[in-house]
Amino acid sequence: MAYFITDACISCGACEPECPVSCISPGDDVYVIDAEACIDCGACANVCPVDAPQPAE
Repeated sequence: MAYFITDACISCGACEPECPVSCISPGDDVYVIDAEACIDCGACANVCPVDAPQPAE
């Protein structure tokens, strides 16, 4: 199960360097996660100040 970044994202960039597989990148308005590369570790969610990364269901 991969994570995705919700519209709550404030584009602070805290999540990007925390990803061990480098699957987070800046998008047009919010950061985006490559679902195929995501290993569901939750590192991004642990550092996000607005809880934007959420597990996909």
